[in-house]
Amino acid sequence: MTTVDADGLRRRTAALLAAHDPATTGRLDFLRARFDAGLAWVHFPEGLGGLDAPRSLQPVVEGELAAAGAPDNDPRRIGIGLGMAAPTILRYGTEEQKLRFLRPLWTGEEVWCQLFSEPGAGSDLAALATRAVRDGDTWTVDGQKVWTSGAHLARWAILIARTDPELPKHQGITYFVCDMSDPGVEVRPLRQITGEAEFNEVFLTGVRIPDAHRLGGVGEGWRVASTTLMNERVAIGGARVPREGGMIGVAAETWRTRPELRTHDLHQRLLSLWVEAEVARLTGERLRQQLAIGQPGPEGSGLKLSFARLNQEISGLEVELIAADGLAYDDWTMRRPEGVDFTGREAGYRYLRTKGNSIEGGTSEVLLNIVAERVLGLPPEPRTDKDVAWKDLPR
Repeated sequence: MTTVDADGLRRRTAALLAAHDPATTGRLDFLRARFDAGLAWVHFPEGLGGLDAPRSLQPVVEGELAAAGAPDNDPRRIGIGLGMAAPTILRYGTEEQKLRFLRPLWTGEEVWCQLFSEPGAGSDLAALATRAVRDGDTWTVDGQKVWTSGAHLARWAILIARTDPELPKHQGITYFVCDMSDPGVEVRPLRQITGEAEFNEVFLTGVRIPDAHRLGGVGEGWRVASTTLMNERVAIGGARVPREGGMIGVAAETWRTRPELRTHDLHQRLLSLWVEAEVARLTGERLRQQLAIGQPGPEGSGLKLSFARLNQEISGLEVELIAADGLAYDDWTMRRPEGVDFTGREAGYRYLRTKGNSIEGGTSEVLLNIVAERVLGLPPEPRTDKDVAWKDLPR
């Protein structure tokens, strides 16, 4: 293991910039060179984009590269790959899987999506019915997934499917990597309240997945998926933002520049939300420090809960603040965007889009249960189906 400190990272970054001047090096070539230099995610192992360095040193690299005008990997576009697929592959993947998937994932050459939720298994994800049947060295997968962000852009998907219906629902699941370009994969848009369709439904009909694309052991899919879900909630609710960043910054700027819109009631609500947003930001910083020394825990669920509620309340306040202008909306044309832009669009878009924050990445109701049981240690809810074979559950 290499011992790397902040000064060492600065020297390595300077060497990268000297060998690959961002002004004359193509974006993709620069990103590939950065990965190979171990400066992609410094806490990953050597040879996989990292240097086995503390996660807390990543901002050193980011600061040096930003000052030099180096390109980034457009993290919002590839957020599912970075925040969910990569840590799962790192923990459960074979060496061959890590070498095959991590580099093009980080550079953005290959976009990832997440095939978890189903029409009959959203909040109760373990009740999923998509079936994978083994045939030698391959699995045949049939089923339907829903609420799949970015499936229309993705080359790869992380997928969980039922491989043994004779076992209780949490035990008969296996985790796969699915090639979205394979025959039998059909992606259909789901138009949302914003008019756009960043979500999709995905139909899987006789899709053949090699056993070499299985992550973890057969029947261990729920354990592997739990790692993905914990990382997902940290990625959604715990993104690093500056003080007064994100949506609270947009609302505060409107307050400062439009004094004619102010009322005492709106002022009190804005102050309260500003304080809550700052508490959430500092909590996110603490969680990232915890991540630097271990795996994400259920605390990420609390952050994601806060993220959803704050976004919805801040966007509602903003619409009220700008009165009639808050009812305006730029374009209802059906589009299939590459991502979500919470701060670069108008208030009407933010108000509508944040309604999904309490559903995506785990519903707020499910996350409240997780916080109650795993963080606060409260008694769990009675679950009569816990030890019943999946095939015998009422549907």
